[in-house]
This record gives sequence, C-alpha cells and structure tokens, in this order.
Amino acid sequence: MNFKKVVSLIMMLFVSVFAFAQGGKKLDKIIKRDYQIIECTIAKMSDKTVEYSLPGETLQISLDVSQIARIDFASGRSQTFDVSENNTPSNTNSVQVTSSEMKPNTIAVLPVPYVNSGTMEESEEMAKFAQNDLYNKLLDKSANLFPLTVQDLRVTNSLLHKAGIDYKNIDETPIEDLQKILGVDNIIAAKVSFTITEGSTSSTYNSGNAKVSDNNKKVKTNDVSTTNSSNLTYYNYMVYFDMYKNGTKIYSQSRKPFLNIKDSWMDSISYLLKRSPIYVKK
Repeated sequence: MNFKKVVSLIMMLFVSVFAFAQGGKKLDKIIKRDYQIIECTIAKMSDKTVEYSLPGETLQISLDVSQIARIDFASGRSQTFDVSENNTPSNTNSVQVTSSEMKPNTIAVLPVPYVNSGTMEESEEMAKFAQNDLYNKLLDKSANLFPLTVQDLRVTNSLLHKAGIDYKNIDETPIEDLQKILGVDNIIAAKVSFTITEGSTSSTYNSGNAKVSDNNKKVKTNDVSTTNSSNLTYYNYMVYFDMYKNGTKIYSQSRKPFLNIKDSWMDSISYLLKRSPIYVKK
C-alpha cells in the first residue's frame, strides 16, 4: 500500500507541474483601438492583417491591423500601430501627399471625370478613355509643346493611386498637392459633363397618281403614302479645360460641341488644347 501511495503522489505531482507549466506559458496581448485586450498566440503578421490563435485552440483568426493599437509580445517587445501608417480602413478616401522629385518643364494629364450631370453618375471606363485621348493628343503634338515633356501616363496614374487619388476625388485635391505628388510643374485638368435626351424623326414618301397598263387596259392607281420613323439619342456635352503652371491657373476655357453625337466631346478637347498657351504652331 505504501508503494502505491508513493506512485500516486508522484503522478499527482507530475500532473500538477505539467498543468502549471501549461498555465504559466506567456501569451501575446493584442490591445485593440476599442480597448479590448486579446490574449493569444500570434502566428503570422503582414502589413494588413495579424493572424492569431486563442489559448487551447489551433484555429487561426485574422484581424485587420487598422483595429489594433498595440501588441505586447510574450518576449517583452511591444509594437505600436499608427493610424497614419497605411493602416486606415480600406473604405477611407484619405489623400497622402508625398512629394516626388520635381522635374521642370514637365506636364501631366489628370484623370478626366466623365459625369452625367442629370443623374450625377460617373463612368470610370470613360474617365480613363478621356484621359488617354487627351494624353495621346499631347504626344501627337509634342513638337508643338517644346520645351515641355509629357509625363508617362502610367507614372501619373501610379503616383496618384499611391496617394489615394482617382477620378472620383481628383476635383477635391488642391493643385499644389497634385504637383508635389506628380513632381511636375504643369498640369492639365479637364472634365466632361453631359446630359442625354431622346428624340424622334419621321419622313413621309408619297408615290402620287400613276396609270399602268394591264392587258391593254389602263388602270388608275390610288395615292400611296409611306412614313418612316426613328428614335435618336442626343448627347449634350460641356467640356471644361484648365491648365496650371507652378500652382497658378494659366488657362481656363469651356466649350459646347457643335454636334450632339456620342463622341463629339473629343473634338472640343482638341479645339481647346490647340488654343492653350503651351501649344505653338509650326
């Protein structure tokens, strides 16, 4: 009996030591911005998320870093998460002004908002198309723009994207900030606004009277009238064209195309560009 008691005591002591070792394991602590504290074991971290598991569990949970204020690691190290460090929620439209190296005598074409002023709907596809159209017109006339150099469109859009700027908020961003972001001293900012109206046309054709011969007999026909109708779509455009140099507006014009057809805004862009201060006839 004494031997059995000794074995039982040894087993109880071993279990107690193991339980203490498990319970005494240090855990990482995640302090959230809402002051909630999560004791866990962090498995993986990235610029956007932190993956962790709760004590006694193997399931990994993902948490967006925008919700985290600080992490106290079991090792004793702490890491603070600053809201300004790309840790803002993905649904914000904050603009980060980071200055690029200034390249004198360089001109950039901004995204061109393409807005239905009747419904206030914007088209991302047409905004990119309009920007490309204006950019290509500048390249085609590069000999008339000397000494200006046109900034590559990919560079322009990449820098704007990194700063959180697109066709939706381009109008809300100060020109001074845009020049710093793009590193250019000249900027073209255009906008296409339009409404759509429906109309119809009709045409009538009268054949008149006629006499024809039928087996040597003259037969008089009745008047024949044919009416054709068609539905038409009218695009009522207004194109706005602004040009800036060193933060100062040096040219501002608007133009309504002569024709109300779908692509007539492109002619207005060409017209306003050729009459801008940077265009020199040769």
